Amino acid sequence: MKQHFLSFLHQTRFEDLPRDHIEKAKLWLLDILGVAASGTQTKLSKTINDHAINFFGSGQKTARIFYSEAHASAVGAALANGCTIDSIDAHDGHKITKGHTGCGLIPSVFAFSDCEGLTCDQEFLTQIVLGYEIGTRAGIALHATASDYHTSGAWISLAAASIGARALGLNEVETRHAIGIAEYHGPRSQMMRVIDHPTMLKDGSGWGAMAGVSAAYLAQSGFTGAPAISVESDEVEEFWSDLGQRWRIQEQYFKHFPICRWAQPAVQAVLDLRCKHDLKSEDVLNLEIETFHESLRLATRNPTTTEEAQYSTAYPAAVALVHGRVTPNEVTEECFENQEIKRIADTMIITENNKFNQAFPARRISKVIINLRSGEKLISAETEALGDPENPTMSSEIQSKFYSYTAPVLGVTRTREVESAVLNLGNGKGLSDLFDAIYAA
Repeated sequence: MKQHFLSFLHQTRFEDLPRDHIEKAKLWLLDILGVAASGTQTKLSKTINDHAINFFGSGQKTARIFYSEAHASAVGAALANGCTIDSIDAHDGHKITKGHTGCGLIPSVFAFSDCEGLTCDQEFLTQIVLGYEIGTRAGIALHATASDYHTSGAWISLAAASIGARALGLNEVETRHAIGIAEYHGPRSQMMRVIDHPTMLKDGSGWGAMAGVSAAYLAQSGFTGAPAISVESDEVEEFWSDLGQRWRIQEQYFKHFPICRWAQPAVQAVLDLRCKHDLKSEDVLNLEIETFHESLRLATRNPTTTEEAQYSTAYPAAVALVHGRVTPNEVTEECFENQEIKRIADTMIITENNKFNQAFPARRISKVIINLRSGEKLISAETEALGDPENPTMSSEIQSKFYSYTAPVLGVTRTREVESAVLNLGNGKGLSDLFDAIYAA
């Protein structure tokens, strides 16, 4: 393993980090905790939490499950909390990795901090920033060297193990083993399988967190692993050579809607036309969407589960036209029987645009044509989702989304406590306020 990587991981201190990267880490943390709060209401979250509590025994060291008083092992808590976040597809992501670092990284940092008794808020934030740098690069490296498209869990495992090596104070040899174990045991799950068949498997993020946390503790115990080729091979050196110079945490995108990023350009185009022309869905004959191949593969039109609703292009575009919004409420089973949404989704025409294919994944573009009953056609611009790093979302929008996702679950008072605890991190006051707000029933 390159010395530069090891030095970056083990020797970087809070004082070494540019202030804007620390602030960005706090915003991503806030957003993910809001998504987690909303996720606790899903069947996926309830099922995986029970599984972690029942089958990942407590032992001498425990970590806790988000927004509850339940305990599991650090490995079990990372699994449960990662899956809870992943159950609502509204967390930050990265275009070139075609996935999400924070979804598995954040629960891993919490698991190590809780289990090992970390109290320093500055070290907590440092681990988050470093995890984004390592996880994002691991994802880029994997895509560059593997022919199959793997879920985020495949490379989140390396970020979790790396942060674990730092949290546990592993030496260089142990660190190398930890990352090697994580890469070998990480879930090399095929993303397009779950795109075609949406289920609770989602993006593999919980399993990646579980594998990475386990790998760090295994290495601490003397378990050995093969070199991690997505970090150590000469083929991927270009992705690691700029650690500490180019900060990938600033390259993450923000999601405005709780659905796959690939569906969001079409949804945004529908909302833009709806607002511009003051449309009512009853005036619409049908919609036509031109999009890229991956968005076309989100083929569910009439979902029966929240996973099918989140991995769909037609359904949320129909929701956007009918309701003028797409929130967690609209991707739950209660909304699936709306006949107007079904009409719009069933009559929608979705086609593949080669120009948009060529732009992917650096750009995700869709175009919408709305055919009115009057015979008029309304045509959108070539539209990309809001929140890309080239046009970053304002912090006030992230905070507003956090309230809209969290307050219905936790209440306004506790939502404010979580927000305050996150935004005050880095002042040297410790983690007690954050942990008190997160780990309570």
